[in-house]
This record gives sequence, C-alpha cells and structure tokens, in this order.
Amino acid sequence: MNIAVLSCIHGNLEALEAVLREIDQQPVDQIYCLGDLVGYGPYPNEVVARIRELDISTCQGCWDEDIVDGLNACDCSYPSLLAETRGRLAHEWTNQEVTPETRAYLASLPLALQQDNLCFVHGSPHSQHEYLLPDTSAFIALERVLATGADTLFCGHTHVPYVRHLENSHLTLKVASSSSQSPTHSTPLSSLKRIINAGSVGEPRHGRSNATYVIYNTDTQQAELREVEYDYTKTCAAILEKGLPAIFAWRLAQGLEYAEKADDPTHVCER
Repeated sequence: MNIAVLSCIHGNLEALEAVLREIDQQPVDQIYCLGDLVGYGPYPNEVVARIRELDISTCQGCWDEDIVDGLNACDCSYPSLLAETRGRLAHEWTNQEVTPETRAYLASLPLALQQDNLCFVHGSPHSQHEYLLPDTSAFIALERVLATGADTLFCGHTHVPYVRHLENSHLTLKVASSSSQSPTHSTPLSSLKRIINAGSVGEPRHGRSNATYVIYNTDTQQAELREVEYDYTKTCAAILEKGLPAIFAWRLAQGLEYAEKADDPTHVCER
C-alpha cells in the first residue's frame, strides 16, 4: 500500500493543486494531511474546501488551532517584534477571511491519526507547536515515537522534509540490591523507529520554491521525499493583492524562512 503524506499547505491553493495532480499520476492508495491548512497564504477557505472534497484524513496544525482558539493558543514568543507584527497581521487577516464552515471544520480536526504502526501528527505527539528537527536529541525523538505506540511517526511543522532512523536504542537499568553487585540490565526499546517529516506543500523552507510531500510504501517501509514545481508567482501575486505582508511572497519564492535576529533567543517560536 502506498500512502501520500502532505503538510503545511498554508492557504496555497496553487501548490496544493499541483501536488494533487502529481499524486493522481502515482500509485497512491490513500492520502494523509498533517495540518496547517491555513495561515500565511491567500486561499484558506479554498484549501479547506479541496481537502474536504477529497475526504483527505487530516489532523490539526498549529495555525488551525490558533484560528479556532485564538493566537495565544501557543504560549511562546516570536523571534522579533517585526516577526510578531507580521504574524499577527497574518492571523488577523486569516481570522477575518475564514468562513464559519471553515472554522468549524478546523475545530473538528483530531490532534493525531493512527493507521496500524503509523502515526500522523503536525508538530509532535506532545504539541502541534513542538518542532521535531533532524538534530533533536535522540532520546527526545525516540520518546516522541514511543509515546504513540507506532513504529513510524509522520510530522510536519518544520517545513523542511527529512527521514530519520532511530536504531539500536537501549535503556540501561542499574538495579540496587543488598549484595555487593548491582546487576545491569540493557533493555531494548526499539529495533527501528522512524520519524518522517513531509516538509511543506504551501510554504517550503528547504531552499527551493518547490512544494514537498512524501510517498510511503507500507510493505517495503520506504519513504520517498518528492518535490513538485508549480507556478508560485500566482500565489505571490495573490499574497500582495490581498494585503498580506510582502515578505510572505518573498520567502515563498525563495523557499526560505526569513526572521530577524531573536530579541530573546532562548524563547523563540517561528510559526
């Protein structure tokens, strides 16, 4: 069985349609979406309508949560005052743009989805706002996978695709006893666990403007990170026409994040 995994569409209908067209040409049996259907991009209602039309299994992203529960759903700061101003403008615009039907759908989304030994979340099983990066502590990464009871954890949120294997993980226990020797037990936690990040359909940050997604084969357990070219200039033009911050168009064209130096680097959130 082949499954396609999408994430972080962010109101970019042009990118979503391009990815869906490519998926139609692949031997894909099912599609999962890891959330962040809205935010930054100019077409939040249209993206949600397309996801619903195709009945794509979707979990709630951090932007989806913020539109439902308010911007303070995430108790963290932006990396700079300028970034905070832009983020609030994007939130206010999106909050006014979405229809009651779109908002109700975003509110109905689950935090996680499970299929056999696969789990699908937006950020991590801990929070939609937590980043699981390629260099996240192996202990934390493994704990997050084990918490789901799955072997493979699919996530997004970082906007950068990757596949990470967590192999030969053991927990060493020293059990105190009344004897002079304390036996040591090495308990295997997992022979192989994986974290697969699908990157971003609508706002890639891997250095190219191409949309990214994943095709995963459940039999071979192989993940293919795929890129799709599309006419991002149409989305950039729509961002400007609708009065969203121009920097959103710039970073979409570059496939890069843009954030000023953090005022307090110990407390950063880049939504």
